[in-house]
Amino acid sequence: MRNIILIGYMGCGKSTVGKALCRQIKTELLDTDQIIEQQEKISIRQMFEQHGESYFRNRETQLLEQLLMDSFYGIISTGGGMPLKEKNRELLARLGVVIFLKASADTIYQRIVSDQSRPLLNGKDKRKEIETMLKERLPKYEQAATFVIETDYKEVEAIAQEILSLMNTLD
Repeated sequence: MRNIILIGYMGCGKSTVGKALCRQIKTELLDTDQIIEQQEKISIRQMFEQHGESYFRNRETQLLEQLLMDSFYGIISTGGGMPLKEKNRELLARLGVVIFLKASADTIYQRIVSDQSRPLLNGKDKRKEIETMLKERLPKYEQAATFVIETDYKEVEAIAQEILSLMNTLD
């Protein structure tokens, strides 16, 4: 068995799909953002405010290294920026099968328009910022991915089934 690692932009469904996968294959879900918050004892928003984005990105790398040493097995839901660093893309590939959950800017905007917990979008034109960030991040997400799954207009359970079908092609 291999880890299933879910990557993609914020609001693409990583946590929701991760929970559905866990129900279907009876395994553990690890949300990297939640783990970092627990370890740091502050929210990601506070981390960005107090220490800056680079501090948080370094914590993501440290967590991936820790997961490799701990021999974690299960579903890993990553923060949206985790695959941006080359080192993280390498670590993700070593950890398991990387699934890029790809959603359009329209879908993402609809899902997160009222969410105030997204530090990279607060105080900005969310729609424009989403489009800009997606253009910048798309090549890195695709580079990191073993598989890409379009999530627009799909039910969560159908996405989970698609992932499991792809995993079966690897055996």
